[in-house]
Amino acid sequence: MARGGQCGVRDTRDSMDAMATDFQRSKIVTVFDAMDADRDGLLRAADFTALASRWTTLRGAAPGSREHRRLTEVMTGWWAELSAAAASDAVTADDVLRVVDLLPGMVNAVAETAEAMFTAIDADGDGRISPAEYRQLIEAWNGRPTDTSEIFPRLDANGDGHLSRTEFTELWIEFWAGDDPSHPGTWIFGAPAAPAAT
Repeated sequence: MARGGQCGVRDTRDSMDAMATDFQRSKIVTVFDAMDADRDGLLRAADFTALASRWTTLRGAAPGSREHRRLTEVMTGWWAELSAAAASDAVTADDVLRVVDLLPGMVNAVAETAEAMFTAIDADGDGRISPAEYRQLIEAWNGRPTDTSEIFPRLDANGDGHLSRTEFTELWIEFWAGDDPSHPGTWIFGAPAAPAAT
């Protein structure tokens, strides 16, 4: 994934059906549902605009400010890449899963997206993500107040009260490209949903 949230994934319409496991699907669908602001089962540009608006509002970033532009660019970068990969202005969960299915072979690209996200989350620019900064991310994602006091310690492997750039990158890669339910990266977007019963 390139900086600004883009991952350089080509059109996936003609690729085989996504090979994501039930666990991977449950992770991605949880994130998809949070991004789907109007709950119509499709992601459109307006959903990413709404997500950017929630985040900039929580951050107190005034329209036209550098911070507002930076956060908006991260979210719109995600949309540009997803819509290009799906070759559609309405992206389904299966479209997202087809992209995710390619990511285990693109770890360096995923790490670049982690860099863009880390910089966006690190509101005070001190090179660390604090519990408060992490909570703001999750509340922007969910669109509602969220208690992350039990989740953050799962992510903070060394228990120093912050996430370093390296820690965050490892968590980010595991969420998007990994398949280990016990890995702390599973929790990077909050408590994961249980896989659907088959």
